[in-house]
Amino acid sequence: MITKRKTTIGLVFGGKSGEHEVSMRSAKSIRDNLNKNKYKVIDIFIDKKGYFEVEKFRLCDVIFPIVHGTYGEDGCLQGMLELMDVAYVGAGVLGSAVGMDKDVQKRLLMQAGIKVAKYKVIKEKCFDYAQDLTYPVFVKPANMGSSVGVSKAHKTQELHKALKTAFLYDTKVIIEEAVKGREIEVAVLDGVASVPGEVIPKGKHEFYDYEAKYMDESGAELRIPAEITNDQNSMIKKIAEKVFQVLECEGMARIDMFLTSDGEIIVNEINTLPGFTDISMYPILWQKSGLKYSDLLDRLIEIAIKKKLKKDKLKRSYG
Repeated sequence: MITKRKTTIGLVFGGKSGEHEVSMRSAKSIRDNLNKNKYKVIDIFIDKKGYFEVEKFRLCDVIFPIVHGTYGEDGCLQGMLELMDVAYVGAGVLGSAVGMDKDVQKRLLMQAGIKVAKYKVIKEKCFDYAQDLTYPVFVKPANMGSSVGVSKAHKTQELHKALKTAFLYDTKVIIEEAVKGREIEVAVLDGVASVPGEVIPKGKHEFYDYEAKYMDESGAELRIPAEITNDQNSMIKKIAEKVFQVLECEGMARIDMFLTSDGEIIVNEINTLPGFTDISMYPILWQKSGLKYSDLLDRLIEIAIKKKLKKDKLKRSYG
């Protein structure tokens, strides 16, 4: 009897960003849910100083990067994987870079006619930039995820404190008007949107912050599918798929939006390497759409392999 060789998956996690711990949790969930009859898993851990065992990459058929945030989700890691000529899950260099930078992604979305919240960009520590914005405002590092470094400010004194926090994590910060609306999230897989879900912050959480996402089990209520009309459902999914396409994404992404009381849909941001813990929205949204966690991983790996085969057919020399 001939036994089919298992596909070797290089699970890359950890990293130098403020999302190191989230990445560790995501990696554990992925490892636990990968089909052990199909895959052999090699852990490739990146420590907080950025060190990793590069020789392990040569042992893998497909790389599954789950390094959230800077140096993992922003195109840096993807560029290295392109140079290594290896198949990998998720967006490429361009999609990762524009998806990570909240300022650049908003500019591209606005150009495509997609609504985003009113915002300003700050690149230096001068704290008098909110005069044209209406409080409350959110202050965010431009290149960070999982709500790390994000604060909500209701007045000038809070704004100054929020800016100091945001500048700890990035050299570019955005100040964004708070949108009064329901928080809607959609998972996209290979250009196709899942059922929309709603996040309702609870208790002391004014918004879906880091603690509510990963530490406080009662920090938010998830309603999946979201209680919305059929027309709203169709429009939200259509916008999510358009965002995915406009920002040159591949494989997977989670798109976060607001649905206002008058039915307006405003895109908050995209995450090209969304959280993959057992309580993360991306895998849950697909489970509620009829795709089990393990099957979702299968699909992502298949997409990565097909993407690599397609690139291998391109001509790399002239003449």
